[in-house]
Amino acid sequence: MVIGAAVLLFIASFLDIYSIDGVPDGYDLPSLWASGPVVLGVVLAGIIGAALVVVSHGLPQVPKVAGLDLGQFGVAFTVFAAWSALGNIFDPAGGANNGGSGGGSAGPDAGIGLILALIATLVMAAAALATPLVPALKAALVPAPKPPQPQPYGAQPPGGYGYPGAPQPGQPGPGQPGQPYGGQPQPGQPFGGQPQQAQPPAPAAAEFSPFWFAVPVPRPLFAEDGSPTPIAELAPGTWYLAVEQRGPALVAQTQDGRRGVLQDTSGIQRG
Repeated sequence: MVIGAAVLLFIASFLDIYSIDGVPDGYDLPSLWASGPVVLGVVLAGIIGAALVVVSHGLPQVPKVAGLDLGQFGVAFTVFAAWSALGNIFDPAGGANNGGSGGGSAGPDAGIGLILALIATLVMAAAALATPLVPALKAALVPAPKPPQPQPYGAQPPGGYGYPGAPQPGQPGPGQPGQPYGGQPQPGQPFGGQPQQAQPPAPAAAEFSPFWFAVPVPRPLFAEDGSPTPIAELAPGTWYLAVEQRGPALVAQTQDGRRGVLQDTSGIQRG
């Protein structure tokens, strides 16, 4: 609505500022741009006010000048433009016909340009004042950017060790033959990548598939022989590969290829 009123005001600025009875058809009356007070107080004030209102309404965060945001400046400009347009409607010729001639002749009336300018500035001021009051008009023209989606707990940027799907130490990249130790088992090939004759899988092993996981807090990794001394510590923020399940515990592989038993698997994040 503010933009439409500003366009109407701009069109009105090129129309006649006066309306004089008995003027010949070929007489060219001046437009609003011929009057300095009308240009400054009505045309430019209204267009500037509309621009400030639209800019402040289109930004997710409105900038402030001297403690006031641009929208408040814009509202003030539009109200001032409407007030000035109303004054020019009542006295379009200013002081030119007020008591100086002695003849008592009436001055020119307001032209179509001034009338349209008054309508445009009134609509513009009403819309600018209603913007902070009407909930439907408060929404920004340009929505605020959406925050980035949170990554799973312990996720790392793609390309590093511990990211699901990324090549790991000792794991061949695309186009390289063989299957690394700790990689995904293929049909007819046991986990670990050593080619040999296909053997029927054990019932318990057939139900387990290696997967990536991350721990919520640092947790010790114990040796597979049951030694009570930890061989490594799993840290949050890194993905580890679970290569085997032993009851509630998991056999995990670290970055340097060591394997151990993670006894506490509560709260882990699967990749």
